[in-house]
Amino acid sequence: MITLTRAFATLACCVLPPTARAHPHLFIDAQVTLVINADARLVGVRMVWTYDDYFSLLITEDNGIDTDGDLILTTAEAVTLNAYLTDWPEDFAGDLLVQSGETVAPLGAVADHSGGVQNGRVTETHLRLLAEPLDLTGPVTVQVFDPFYYTAYIIKGDIGIDIAPEAGVTCTTDFVPADFDAAQEMVAGLLDGRAASDVGAEEAFPEVGQAFADTVTLTCAAS
Repeated sequence: MITLTRAFATLACCVLPPTARAHPHLFIDAQVTLVINADARLVGVRMVWTYDDYFSLLITEDNGIDTDGDLILTTAEAVTLNAYLTDWPEDFAGDLLVQSGETVAPLGAVADHSGGVQNGRVTETHLRLLAEPLDLTGPVTVQVFDPFYYTAYIIKGDIGIDIAPEAGVTCTTDFVPADFDAAQEMVAGLLDGRAASDVGAEEAFPEVGQAFADTVTLTCAAS
């Protein structure tokens, strides 16, 4: 997750060897809810990202939060963490891809953005709106991934569908987990058989993240 610039810098420069950047080093459990408006169009994707234990610790330490290590935040600490997590760089695309057929839906603003701690892990919640509501006459696919696969997103739990009562549609979702064996074979081909860990710090690593992405397909019909 690219919002955490200082934490990434700490992780990359002080913890990881230079060649280790080819692998995912941050793991996020992602809960996904698809939001459909009264006109029966997809308007956005609501997500809850739950960071892994190690990165949760790194975030809090980097900000001087939770100095007693109990992951129960004071009001001031909660405010600091929320501000840190919601401070996205302008060029961060949100690690989200929404497609209707072969057409990629442009993303819009981020709403309802907040961060905190749940069950001892840092979480971030937001609604990523589409630039324009998306027609649902055909299937729509949703993927959550970091193009460079520095972050590994794993979709967890049931896929939510938030449909406005006036929409007059019934929708279902199909979930296809990533094929990691096929993705690794693809990476090996792109690297001419070299191990990912052998890619030097000055070399450009291919954008392979989508190959490791789970896929959600939304299908709707008039009810």
